[in-house]
Amino acid sequence: MLAGAGIQAGVSSTGPMIAGRIVSGLGMGFINSTCPVILAEAAPSATRGRFLAAQLSCLNFGIFLAYWVGFGFSYVSGSVAWRVPIALQCAFIVPIGLLTLIVPESSRWLAAHGKEEESLRSISRLMGRDISDIAVRQQYEEIMGTVELEQAIGTGSWKALFKDDDLQNRKRFLIACGIQIMQQLGGINGIIYYSGTLLLTTGLSNYGASLVSGILFTWFFLASFIPWFLIDSVGRRRLLLVCISLMAACFAAEAGLIWKVESGNGKAAGIGAVAVLFVYMGLFTTGFQAVVWVYPSEILSLKYRQKGSSISTACNWIINYMIVQITPIALVSIHYKYYIIFAVINASFVPIIYMFFPETKGLTLEAVDAIFSRSGIAPAGTHAEPSLSYPDGDLKAEADHVDFETTK
Repeated sequence: MLAGAGIQAGVSSTGPMIAGRIVSGLGMGFINSTCPVILAEAAPSATRGRFLAAQLSCLNFGIFLAYWVGFGFSYVSGSVAWRVPIALQCAFIVPIGLLTLIVPESSRWLAAHGKEEESLRSISRLMGRDISDIAVRQQYEEIMGTVELEQAIGTGSWKALFKDDDLQNRKRFLIACGIQIMQQLGGINGIIYYSGTLLLTTGLSNYGASLVSGILFTWFFLASFIPWFLIDSVGRRRLLLVCISLMAACFAAEAGLIWKVESGNGKAAGIGAVAVLFVYMGLFTTGFQAVVWVYPSEILSLKYRQKGSSISTACNWIINYMIVQITPIALVSIHYKYYIIFAVINASFVPIIYMFFPETKGLTLEAVDAIFSRSGIAPAGTHAEPSLSYPDGDLKAEADHVDFETTK
């Protein structure tokens, strides 16, 4: 990313700029698919969602800061208007590089690669306890139990991601990719990339639309603190179901309000359309955005977590690209009806999530294996908690605190 930023800030023609974007894209891809994994593997199970929500707030701060920097430099003439904003990202890339020197390696990755002693030390450091502490030893045994179980079941190859094995890794992989695809099909980046254009349809002037866009992204950042207090108490499923249902309603309302504006029937409708966008952004960051960066890392098994996370992240970005490409064309071609499409799409996600997406709040990553294990075999020391049930009742709440070592 540092090399890509330098290339982009220093060139003056299209070809090298595209090359710089590709280099930055490779770096962003590595970071974007790895950060949620290492956070999920390092965070305590009881507050794992809050740690990922903190990452989300940092992400939204970046969107908020980038917009206002771009807004300010839009009044500057010459190449400085774009060279400085591009170069400013280095102020964040360098600290990330330095942090990798002190952040401990994932204890689960170490265990999976035969580095048991280093794994134990990593757990000890993350917990702030001595290696001989019972809690450290218990987590170490759970992780090693998972490693042994997964080695007996699969090879960990890319091809094996698509095999329907005892731990249902194919199903877990499809859930991880599905939630990432859903997030982008829900329409968020049509709003983020083209907020100024969308706000023009509400009757605002060019300057007014640009200013309100900045306020919208400021709210987007502030609203990202809401899931800090909800994701580990309310749970992933409930946040998704409630917020996506309301997001569908927002798009339906937006379609009606923009139709009235386009019909020349009211300034009040334009104000209402702007207000609905603010409500939508708050709902999105509370539910969909908060969950989508923690859920794939939770749902995927240890052996396939990084591979599955990489592909699911790629799914997110490719659908992001599609939405960004079609939005300007759709706004010109079908106007307010574009919002109706997203209302229907978001509404269609609700039954899918209800039927196929299990709750993962409060569970260790090893305990998630117990949800999917067909044979009832799970790593020693893990527990099936009351929240481990599917809505269809296949996994009973009475499975609370099953001793899977005895089952094994």
